[in-house]
Amino acid sequence: MTMQVLVATASKHGATSEIAAEIARVLARRGFVVVDKPADEVDDIERFDACVIGSAVYMGRWLPAALALVTRDAAELAQRPVWLFSSGPIGDPPQPETDPQGIAEMVERTAARGHRVFAGRLNPERLGLSEKVIAGMLRAPKGDFRDFAAITAWAEQIANQLDRPRDAFDATREALLTAAAH
Repeated sequence: MTMQVLVATASKHGATSEIAAEIARVLARRGFVVVDKPADEVDDIERFDACVIGSAVYMGRWLPAALALVTRDAAELAQRPVWLFSSGPIGDPPQPETDPQGIAEMVERTAARGHRVFAGRLNPERLGLSEKVIAGMLRAPKGDFRDFAAITAWAEQIANQLDRPRDAFDATREALLTAAAH
């Protein structure tokens, strides 16, 4: 049976969605059935064998749609392989260097196998007026700072972990699901 993987993200101006699309592309190329969709369109994660959830970070926090998905489905997520990622630091080197607020708790509640922060993109043409004012006040560097080689490598690491023989926990989970279906 081919493993089904959810890649769900909250993206404000598209940069984080593009990161998710690259992760989904790598996983699909490796033979997984991948559903890549916005976090606010995910109704249920039950049918997925693994999940990758990410969010753009604004003012040090994940966007509400991704945070709501992780909060609502934390117990379900903890029963399958999960990886989290954040997108947003900009500049060279990317700033800020700190993790988003609450990420350690999200990793713990979902039993995530990892959390990765990727640099983001700041395109003034995509910003609203208040965002332009804030970016100007902060003298935020403009440009695309995303490292797609690093994103692809991380997705390959996820695929490698999913390709490993299942551990006892996963085998037990599958046996229980199979028994419940009969």
